[in-house]
Amino acid sequence: MRASVLLMTALAIALPMQAFAAQKQHHKRETREVIIGLEQQWRQAQLADDVPAMDKLLSDDYLGITASGDVITKAQQLDRMRDKHFVITTLEISDIKVKFIGQIAIVNSQAKVEGTNDDDRPLNGSFRYTRVYQHLPTGVWKITSFEVTRIRGPRTAEASHQQDDNSSARMVSSPAPGH
Repeated sequence: MRASVLLMTALAIALPMQAFAAQKQHHKRETREVIIGLEQQWRQAQLADDVPAMDKLLSDDYLGITASGDVITKAQQLDRMRDKHFVITTLEISDIKVKFIGQIAIVNSQAKVEGTNDDDRPLNGSFRYTRVYQHLPTGVWKITSFEVTRIRGPRTAEASHQQDDNSSARMVSSPAPGH
């Protein structure tokens, strides 16, 4: 009798926990789909220079870091789009990864980009993006941070070794500070 009571108690605890875990996993999948949808909206807004759409996607305290290392605010990003200082004609996104930390979603992806930059120079290449979304108390997700890094071309083992040797030589032959 005692064993059956213990078994029933264990089941009474375990079953709701399993249901909760399944519900949590389902919620995470749904939230990931929302973030992926926002990524597509961001892509479309970039390609179309759609300032109103981008305004809705970016948080008021948004900060972005460009491939050249410049830090831009939401107002500056929207002005760049209005003034067509940075025009993207091709934006192919791949290798999307989404990580959740509380009310934050971090998106890492790779993108092939073609277009022109601030001084009408061609902009072509592959980049890694990190975009951070924050779930606001109003229930919407907004992009609060963004950073882009250019992906360099593949390095051969010989070139990598030669560069490492040159770096070591520079470090060894550099005079000590103050000399």
